[in-house]
Amino acid sequence: MSAKQTPSIIGKIYRAYDKSSNHSHCIVLENRMQAEVLLFENNTLCTATVSEFDTFKRQCVKIVDAYGCLGVLNVNIENKVALFLVLVTGCQSVGKISDAEIFKITQTTFVSLRKQQSDDYASEVRKLLNSGSFYFSRYVSQDVRFDLTLCAQRQWNNCVPDKRFFWNRNLHVYFIHFGIDTSQWLMKIVCGSIEIKTVYARHKQARIAIISRLSCRRAGTRFNVRGCNDDGYVANFVETEQVIYLDDEVTSFVQIRGSVPLFWEQPGMNVGAHKVKLSRSIESSADVYEKHVKSLTDCYGNIIFINLLGGANSNSKENESALSYAFEQKHSTSAFSFIPFVAFDYHQEFKSNGDKSLQKLKNSVNPYLDSFGLFYAKGNSVVKHQTGTMRINCTDCLDRTNCIQKFFALDMLAKQLEFLCQNETDQIISRFEEVFQQLWVNNGNEISRIYAGTGAIQGGSKLLDGARSAARTIQNNLLDSSKQEGFDILLSGNAFNNELLAKAKALLPYNTWQCHPDLAEEMCKKYKSYTYTSNLRISVATYNVNGGKHFLNFDSNNLESLSKWLLDPYKVSLFDPSKKFFLNDNNNLPDIYAIGFEEIVDLNASNIMAASSNNADSWNKSLKNILSSKRDYVLLTSTQLVGVCLFIFVKPELLPYIKDVTTDFVKTGMGGTTGNKGAVTVRFTLDATNLCFICSHFAAGQSQVADRNADFNEIARKLKIPIQSNDYVYWCGDFNYRVDMDRLDLINHVLDGDLEEVLKYDQLLAQCRDKKVFENFFEAPITFPPTYKYDILSDEYDSSDKCRTPAWTDRVLWYCNESNSWPNGKQVFYGRAEIKESDHRPVTACYEIEILCVDQTQRERELNIIWNEYGPIDGVILVHIENTDFPLNDESFKNIMLQGLGSFGKILNARYFTDHAEITYENGRSAANALKIKQITIYNYTLILTAKDNNWALAIKNEIETVTNNVVPLWTDKLRPAPMRPPLPARSDQSPNSDGMPNYPPPSNVPLPPLPPRQRMPPPLPPRNG
Repeated sequence: MSAKQTPSIIGKIYRAYDKSSNHSHCIVLENRMQAEVLLFENNTLCTATVSEFDTFKRQCVKIVDAYGCLGVLNVNIENKVALFLVLVTGCQSVGKISDAEIFKITQTTFVSLRKQQSDDYASEVRKLLNSGSFYFSRYVSQDVRFDLTLCAQRQWNNCVPDKRFFWNRNLHVYFIHFGIDTSQWLMKIVCGSIEIKTVYARHKQARIAIISRLSCRRAGTRFNVRGCNDDGYVANFVETEQVIYLDDEVTSFVQIRGSVPLFWEQPGMNVGAHKVKLSRSIESSADVYEKHVKSLTDCYGNIIFINLLGGANSNSKENESALSYAFEQKHSTSAFSFIPFVAFDYHQEFKSNGDKSLQKLKNSVNPYLDSFGLFYAKGNSVVKHQTGTMRINCTDCLDRTNCIQKFFALDMLAKQLEFLCQNETDQIISRFEEVFQQLWVNNGNEISRIYAGTGAIQGGSKLLDGARSAARTIQNNLLDSSKQEGFDILLSGNAFNNELLAKAKALLPYNTWQCHPDLAEEMCKKYKSYTYTSNLRISVATYNVNGGKHFLNFDSNNLESLSKWLLDPYKVSLFDPSKKFFLNDNNNLPDIYAIGFEEIVDLNASNIMAASSNNADSWNKSLKNILSSKRDYVLLTSTQLVGVCLFIFVKPELLPYIKDVTTDFVKTGMGGTTGNKGAVTVRFTLDATNLCFICSHFAAGQSQVADRNADFNEIARKLKIPIQSNDYVYWCGDFNYRVDMDRLDLINHVLDGDLEEVLKYDQLLAQCRDKKVFENFFEAPITFPPTYKYDILSDEYDSSDKCRTPAWTDRVLWYCNESNSWPNGKQVFYGRAEIKESDHRPVTACYEIEILCVDQTQRERELNIIWNEYGPIDGVILVHIENTDFPLNDESFKNIMLQGLGSFGKILNARYFTDHAEITYENGRSAANALKIKQITIYNYTLILTAKDNNWALAIKNEIETVTNNVVPLWTDKLRPAPMRPPLPARSDQSPNSDGMPNYPPPSNVPLPPLPPRQRMPPPLPPRNG
């Protein structure tokens, strides 16, 4: 059925040369279709005419020939910037559509733009680009543009790329920075799957295709990227188009898939975990859920959700039902609850009803699909628009989603063929169906290969499906992390060090820090001009619960003692109540609670290998009830490593200001191989302040000081985000440092209230004095007795045969980044509570700190000021000599000129022409300083300094616009169809109607009400009163 392919319209028209010398590293890029060549030299990019190139071409050494160029990859390596020119050196034709030919990338070459720089740093990106999942298009004529980022309907209405699917847009930034026309030099690539075939309809030749475009806004591998991010973008979001071209006619049908738009994760097949887990509470997902649905309605018009996850009666071992319930609950309480939501337990339905279940689903969805329609155009006229689409999901948005999308697409095929082949025979129609069947299978395999590393599990062959399932397990454990690194570097590679990146992400919009490090660094230095401080109260608590055996039932006595510990700690401590922190006013309760536990489960072999979360779940419920007894608190997130567990509760009004919540863990038990000892961390940004909370359990034993020091240093070294990249760090836990004093002497000193004498022998204080641990951390004076080791339910220290010496094993220390002038805070409480259900006593530390908040209006003003003052974005100035040509042969003149101009900033490159010189500074600010002088005199020559382009602000905005997300709507008609407001459909495991699925009414004729205006970012936190 495939037609014989006509000759390809592509050739290796690009060639890269090396023109390096002892003094400089220069790469030349030639494009035979252009009248200029590009010179990459000393971190600059400029053009030279072909005739100029001919004068030094003999000095150049050919590196490689290529089909195209993707741009320049910018990577930070050990706080140094690496630059690579990325060229496509291998590709394979997929087929032709209209006047364009589509190619799959099979090989890329990375040419270093820095001397003696290996491309090993970008090896994971190269592997990713060479994986066969990236495509580009070439055109027969320059007058024809087939943009792969756009479906057929969007191509008809728009001429701008959809940046959701524009995967190398960050690689374009370097060219734009130096004023190079990217449309003449660079490709745009998409990631996903493109399958094209030719089908004959009598004497006519139809091109049919399935094009799946994977979004780059939250990209990654299956167990590394799940759910949504703070901007509402979801993992594995794919737009799939079924399209047919026949002569001057085209028809297409678009569907979408994407991960459940909540904060959730699935750790993978690592020891002890493969279950779905909400990484943040449902309440924390409210804002991002609405962002996600709003983006869908902006892009696609009307939406219907089809959720294929298991319901309450599901036998899934992955905890799907909990995720499905959270999804339905969040949708029903959102501002978009009127959008239809179909819950279809795929596995249960097929188990009960087989293929008949698909007809039930079809009956439920068809009224909406009939309303949405499809796209059809003939000649220069659009006959029909698609005005909405289905959003389908399962856990991975792979196998089940593939099957349902294929089902609806093949059903819609009949309607597409009604437009194209009105009088065709059943034989021709079945021919289309047969080819599309195979294309959909191939499409499912390709999407699965990108996200899960293997082809799709189709259900056709148990042997093949079993092999692919096993391969996915191996893929997750061995290969996914390196592939994820490739995604991250390709999409976010930048020129920042970790500390500057942390500041820039907290203070600035994504598009500003992503593409312009110099500008971002200037804005970070001027943060005081657009920020203010607000007060925040934080309570940090730690408790080793000795396996929690005495808290299993959480009776009234337990709850009362825990309540006093957390809500009124000064009442159950030796702390002076006149200095109480919590007062009686509920408004003065802490804004954030960080509550850490050690030995939340018994540290036996089975728990070390696969710790249960049951105890953590019980503690979570009890803590929430206790904290919310005085005012509302919500769980932001929690994280567990065997017996170490950390809960973060916040006041709900803080949620809109919180972003970039990350959790981490470090194992230190048995040389870092087990989690019986180690640490868990939670880090997030509150407005413009980076907060980090750590809970840890160090090595035990009276004399194991060196082991405890090693545990601390190992944890600090392995944290994904270094300590110094945070504004505040709170570190709590059972550190297990002991007291080097005779047991009876120690107890007598404690009974006499002479803690100062005992603390002279405290191991932790001694190690801190020697700067072996917790350097630059603070701990308040200890005014309470040792917290370990007690007899259970007793006030007596250990009376067992071991008679352990009492010690302050349970501690809370904090760090304040002194590199910033604004972080300021004080510790206002440090004490223990007399809860006797464990052999430890819990400890609480309370703080009042200042956090940094952004005034967004003032930030925009400041950005505009910097844009206008920054100077030429490419750092280039022109130097003319008044009334004469440039003395090109006078090397002495050139050296003195460069020395004089160098006083304004570092010069990267100088090029000389007959009537002028072109000087490139390291940044625009240096160029602006030179331009302020306007002219200088050297050897009686008057040098006139001018800019190539004085509209600096516009140039910067154009560069930032490259990485700014856009909306390219599927349907642009201002008159939307009526909203669809059916009741939330019953699940198959609840109360189905006689047909097994709900019968939705057709869309009503009520006009869609406008949504209330929503601010793009939350308003600033108000200053607190005391």
